[in-house]
Amino acid sequence: MSNTLPPNTGYVAAAYLVFLFILLIYIVIMAIRAARVERELAELLVQSQQRTASKADGEASSQ
Repeated sequence: MSNTLPPNTGYVAAAYLVFLFILLIYIVIMAIRAARVERELAELLVQSQQRTASKADGEASSQ
């Protein structure tokens, strides 16, 4: 019985490294997109609150 590794072990390790690298890039891209969506959602919330406040002010001044 031989304790040496099969000859294709380097290719398998390289394939796993490439897969992990691609997975890492995907996770980074998704984190950037999630941050952008969160920022845009916060901006929309502020705009919505401003419009609600301006409508409330308009209704209060007309009464």
